[in-house]
Amino acid sequence: MKANADLNAVAKRDAKRANAAARRKDLVAATKTRVKALAAKIPAMAKNRPSGVGIGLRLQFAEELVSTKATNASFVEIAPENYLGVGGYRARLLAMAKERWPVVCHGLCGDLAGAAPLDQEYLTELKQFLRDADVHWYSDHLCYTHLAGVETHDLIALPLHEGAVRRAAKRIREVQSFLELPMAIENVSAYMRMPGSEMREEDFVAAVVREADCHLLLDINNVYVNSINFGFDAKSYVDALPLERVLQIHIAGHHRESEDLLIDTHGASIADPVYDLLCYTLRKMAAVPPILLERDSNIPPLIEIEQELETLRICVEQCHARA
Repeated sequence: MKANADLNAVAKRDAKRANAAARRKDLVAATKTRVKALAAKIPAMAKNRPSGVGIGLRLQFAEELVSTKATNASFVEIAPENYLGVGGYRARLLAMAKERWPVVCHGLCGDLAGAAPLDQEYLTELKQFLRDADVHWYSDHLCYTHLAGVETHDLIALPLHEGAVRRAAKRIREVQSFLELPMAIENVSAYMRMPGSEMREEDFVAAVVREADCHLLLDINNVYVNSINFGFDAKSYVDALPLERVLQIHIAGHHRESEDLLIDTHGASIADPVYDLLCYTLRKMAAVPPILLERDSNIPPLIEIEQELETLRICVEQCHARA
């Protein structure tokens, strides 16, 4: 009887071990399958995330750009306000661009520091548009776009004080929460200081970014333009920013109205001092964010834009290599 009991115990133990071994084998196989599936997704994920240098998609050259076989653009940027509820030609161009590149959406009229209530109908439409575009983040300008409830079609600088920091940060948090996307705010060019300003511009921008817990879209040309217009040191401005929060960089050309007045036109090639400031900034950063070339006026043939994209790409590679 005892011998039979011992044999039964051995048999049960062996069966338990066999079952455990089979479960481990199944678990290993399942894990390998999941790893392979994830690995297969990585190239697509990388493809969909913007990187390198890109260009704003403008109607003047959009059809030629989406049709060309080779381009220096690694991503494109659009203003969603130009595409919301629009079909036909523009919708076709956007669909073609989405097939080829990651798309970044950069807003123009979010009124992130305004006094009027946020436009919930617009935000709802925007949220669906951003989902359809499969974007990784959304950005807009740190400024007024409406006055007395009327859209100005301009980017109006804010008064630089703590009250404006709190108001802008609160609205940015609300928009970011509603859109369910990371959000970046852009520093804007200016030509006068608004009444009531009591902070340095760079401290104001940094304070808004930190209080809103959002990202920064750093416009290098705007920093340089304002440094001339208001007589501050552009590199010191960059030093004061939370560069770890920079999600994207904009760069563009400007017009020199006089020795102490520059106009941010996006209508000329990038100036050498702006390239220098870009290099200075990149050397302070751990990684290079996506960098967008803006060209919105005095638009040259696409071949010239491609040449500037190539110059920009080489500059970025050389600057960060020396970091």
